Amino acid sequence: MQRDAVPPALGPRGEGWVVLQGVLLVAVVATAVFGPGWPASVRVPLAILGMACAVGGAVLAVAGSRRLGPALTPLPRPRDSQALRQDGIYRLVRHPIYGGVLLLAIGLSVWRSPWAMVPTLLLAALFDRKRRREEAWLLEAYPDYEEYRRRVTHVFWPHVW
Repeated sequence: MQRDAVPPALGPRGEGWVVLQGVLLVAVVATAVFGPGWPASVRVPLAILGMACAVGGAVLAVAGSRRLGPALTPLPRPRDSQALRQDGIYRLVRHPIYGGVLLLAIGLSVWRSPWAMVPTLLLAALFDRKRRREEAWLLEAYPDYEEYRRRVTHVFWPHVW
């Protein structure tokens, strides 16, 4: 598949993307809880780093969720009759909720188990594809989305990605 190609809808509103996301989130938690821990020599510093990432991810996801308000949906197709959000955290990043959940998963992986990195990497790939599907729908729904996308170049994390 070409990098910029629009992924399939996986349902009228993208329901399949949410199912895949749920499966990977369960896999992240399960491998973090039941997978082998990090070696004792790095366990404490990785726990501190992981917790910091998890808190940062939670803050980012909550900021994005609060700013969307009634427009919030787990589905990638936007709700009808909702305004495009371009303020608050959305001035810095186009998909802060995905970025926050991903940072939370990274934090959990770093804190608990190297095995959790595998579903976390798969989650990152899924979120990248899901956001491309979502952006195709946003372009259809909002005439000014293309200008917003040019102006806000970071997808998940402010000043990073």
